[in-house]
Amino acid sequence: MKPKLPRWCGNPYLLLSLTALFWSGNMVLGRGIRADVPPLALAFWRWLIAFALVLPLALPHWRTQAPRLRQHLPALLLLGALGIAAYNTFAYIALQTTTATHAVLLNAFIPIATVTLAWLFFKKPLRLREGIGIAISLLGALTLIARGDPSLLMALSLNTGDLWMLTAVLVWACYTLGLQFRPPDMPPMFLLAVLIAIGLLLLAPFYLWEILAGRHIALHAGSLLGLAYVGIFPSFIGYIFYNRGVAEVGAGRASQFIHLMPVFGTLLAALFLDERPSLYHLLGIGLIFAGIALTTRQPARP
Repeated sequence: MKPKLPRWCGNPYLLLSLTALFWSGNMVLGRGIRADVPPLALAFWRWLIAFALVLPLALPHWRTQAPRLRQHLPALLLLGALGIAAYNTFAYIALQTTTATHAVLLNAFIPIATVTLAWLFFKKPLRLREGIGIAISLLGALTLIARGDPSLLMALSLNTGDLWMLTAVLVWACYTLGLQFRPPDMPPMFLLAVLIAIGLLLLAPFYLWEILAGRHIALHAGSLLGLAYVGIFPSFIGYIFYNRGVAEVGAGRASQFIHLMPVFGTLLAALFLDERPSLYHLLGIGLIFAGIALTTRQPARP
């Protein structure tokens, strides 16, 4: 008999909101420990920790699911390369040379990229209500990042780190759309373990190159705790929640919850950095929630 899960585990919108919270902490941490943990090391050890956590949950499915791997190998390689090896590595590289403000701003364009690619390549129609919801939530994200002053957005300029972040945005949009090709009915823990294993194999030679180039982790309590956080919450728990959310509500609708990252970033800054929220914080957060509510609201049945 399977253990009964808490009721909230069946709410995809709550799972997607928690995912945004975990990933917001990941972005802040990636910027904060950039001097002590190089980007490829952070990506590699993050996924190695996550793999150690998910492996005991995946092994019971090995006998029944292993024969299916060859059949779905192209889709698994694509998802592992995009969602595990590429996105976070590109984001960590970006955070070496760009500010957190720029990174969060560019990350807020993931829903736009996802919906646009879905329309271009899969001919998925965009309803007017969803389009308005996307625009409203994006406006809220820009309000937070610009601190209520539109002139700050006009003053932003792209550097090398910003270009890396734009690449990461495109990669994550492709990963979100690619989840529709994942093997049907494959247990989530087994699927996640396979994707992480593929990502680690792809990351390993680049991590070795980083070590040979003389970049090493500065071992201390802060760097170790940072690695533990990114391995457990954004990687292990966050990916499970996100994949479940995409399966329940679809890629386009799930991607709207990326707009919650500036909201949680503001709250985390107020909690840990003693930054008092201003009026523009409340306005931006309100717009983001209004846009998500409009996009995710189910049409009334006749």
